[in-house]
Amino acid sequence: MSVYTKGGDKGETSLLGGLRVSKDSLRVEVYGTLDEATSAMGLGRASCEDDELRGDLHCLQRELIDVMAEVASGFDPDKPRKGKVYRVEPHQVERLEKLIDAYQEERVPQRGFVTPGGTQAAAALDMARTFVRRGERRLIALGREEEINPVLFKYFNRLSDYLYMAARIDEQRAVVREVTKQIKKSTAEPEEGTMTELCLSDCDRLVEAGMARADAISVPMVLVVVDAAGDLIELRRMKGSLGVSLKLAPNKAYTAAAVRTATHEIAKLSQPGGPLFGIDSNIPNFTLVGGGLPLERGGRVVGAVGVSGGSVEEDIDVARAMVAAL
Repeated sequence: MSVYTKGGDKGETSLLGGLRVSKDSLRVEVYGTLDEATSAMGLGRASCEDDELRGDLHCLQRELIDVMAEVASGFDPDKPRKGKVYRVEPHQVERLEKLIDAYQEERVPQRGFVTPGGTQAAAALDMARTFVRRGERRLIALGREEEINPVLFKYFNRLSDYLYMAARIDEQRAVVREVTKQIKKSTAEPEEGTMTELCLSDCDRLVEAGMARADAISVPMVLVVVDAAGDLIELRRMKGSLGVSLKLAPNKAYTAAAVRTATHEIAKLSQPGGPLFGIDSNIPNFTLVGGGLPLERGGRVVGAVGVSGGSVEEDIDVARAMVAAL
């Protein structure tokens, strides 16, 4: 059977009951918008690293086939037919509510509005959520013209709530996976013959490499090296550097050592709506300003560097020069 039938070449399509309608009718708008939503859910499922979320999304995508089929069931009002058959039932709404409640218990409270994009999967789920909300608006308009299964209104509302929570949980679990990975990495047994601590000659070499790079870009800096616990080993202040950098550079190094992640990467996760939003207000000496990088040796974090004095990009540039010297 050919993919194209030419039956819709005049701008009409057939509903499941056989009724011909315009392709921009409200009923087609509703199930067409759900089709967009399930496609976005597919993108989220394909990019999600969490098995539980992937399984739930796949089940919902299969369920949406029946939901779209119900919306697409239109009959000629002038032709008699036997009772109405509804495919979407209250237990499906209750299942969504149970999933939402479980995610709500797991979720770390957040402040402010969410900015989509914490993970690729969450961004796709947020997109699906907006499609479902649009479909819900179209469904309400359709309900003013035709009799609609009342459970559908609840289902659309819960589905968008579920997608919102699933997106937040994916972002949160991504942080847990990353932190767990970093902890395992930092506590792994070092390779035989590998030094697990920084000595003063190491620090001198790192600082001198950083100063050489700072001189090359003509920006006086404060350069710091800390151990794996974030405690200061060496601090060097170049002539002409800013006074505020004396406090900021050690904080950058401390943060990178404590979280075992570059400070500019932590900043991305700490934006309003992000999984680490507000973390800097709860931990003393914690900063989200770029310029702090962890130091690794033998597959584990042995310390960190912090650089301050220029723009964020310049600070990161000099910090990378220090890391390279290790």
